[in-house]
Amino acid sequence: MLDRYETSLRGLARKDRLRSLSGRSGADFASNDYLGLAGSKRMAEAVASALAAGTPVGATGSRLLRGNDPEHEALEVKAASFFGAERALFFGGGYVANFAVLTTLPQKGDLVVLDELIHASAHEGARAGRAEVAEVAHNDANAVDDAIRSWRARGGVGHAWIVAESLYSMDGDRAPLGELIEVADRNDAFLFVDEAHATGVYGPAGRGLAHDLEGRDNVGVLHTCGKALGASGALVTAPAVLCDYLVNRCRPFIFATAPSPLMAVAAATALDIVADEPERRERLAGLVALASKGAENLGLPASGSQILPIIVGDNARAMALAQALQSRGFDVRGIRPPTVPEGTARLRISLTLNVGEDDVSALFDALAQEWERRR
Repeated sequence: MLDRYETSLRGLARKDRLRSLSGRSGADFASNDYLGLAGSKRMAEAVASALAAGTPVGATGSRLLRGNDPEHEALEVKAASFFGAERALFFGGGYVANFAVLTTLPQKGDLVVLDELIHASAHEGARAGRAEVAEVAHNDANAVDDAIRSWRARGGVGHAWIVAESLYSMDGDRAPLGELIEVADRNDAFLFVDEAHATGVYGPAGRGLAHDLEGRDNVGVLHTCGKALGASGALVTAPAVLCDYLVNRCRPFIFATAPSPLMAVAAATALDIVADEPERRERLAGLVALASKGAENLGLPASGSQILPIIVGDNARAMALAQALQSRGFDVRGIRPPTVPEGTARLRISLTLNVGEDDVSALFDALAQEWERRR
């Protein structure tokens, strides 16, 4: 009965793609805690105060039953104001939020146009939904326009939904949001932007790379709370009518137990910290500049963001490099297909305020030695 699973696992091992869980060890170059907020004393105190005041640990039910707590509503009001949107809706995580939006808002007869490198949750949500799906070349606004025009030529009469990450999780590069909104406006389309890796880090007061698009009738945005905000959950910001539609029609929202109200408190506090402490973003920018210089000294391209991929290519070599760096005290993880395209296995160096300039310099010294050793 279990043979087929064992066979599949052996096949993954032969391709150097077998995964296992490992704990935290060494200097943090792997997490998405970009601003170092997960261990924030201010967030911990806010949660402790909420507990002392009687806020429950669990929501105990869905938002439409008894699980709608004042803390959820307070976070949504604060988030809508912070990001400049009409409304916000709190979900349990970024994956479920992407899946929820794309299985609910695009209708039968619509078209969802996905960047080929967007999060797996967006791919799976789009394919589980009712709309037609088109996948286009990475960061190519012309390809998006062509996909919509081709769909119209075949008789498409609904609305198109353009879906992109503002900052890509495995490449660290930015989407051409200005060009994409022009395509959306030209084609009477919606633009849905996943700001998972930009929220808190970029834009005025950390509002993200799509900050100047929020509040528009044809724009929805996903802000995760478990990366730079240091908590968990996700916020979808959008016109009020779309949020109301999600409350009434979105099965992952309707039938899921609501997120812990304590996480709503933590996320709301994180928004305050991001606004109050711009020096965190400034320190992170300094680490990005230092790491970019380190990559360029090795003859490797720099992404210019806190996500720095070191493309290795071969799965086994990528994992050997990661293991060598881990043995030297640097928590750097190897990323392999299917998370990234075939032939692009890599080290994903993530820069956070959990390390300092000396750590970054030491990492690149170690990487230079290990890279040369495995040439």
